[in-house]
Amino acid sequence: MDVDLIFKIAAVGIIVAVLNQVLIRSGREEQAMLTTLAGLIVVLMMLVYEIKDLFDVVKTIFDLW
Repeated sequence: MDVDLIFKIAAVGIIVAVLNQVLIRSGREEQAMLTTLAGLIVVLMMLVYEIKDLFDVVKTIFDLW
């Protein structure tokens, strides 16, 4: 697995966690929830692109084009 991807996912998680705490402590629970959801979507999109690349490699290996 690509180590850069792990660091990117960790960075998104840290940023979301910090923003979540700041928003909750300022009484903005709804925005905190939306921030968490946005972070989850960002991470999922990163993984979708990685899975797409994996499928492209598999197609190439097995000559499925």
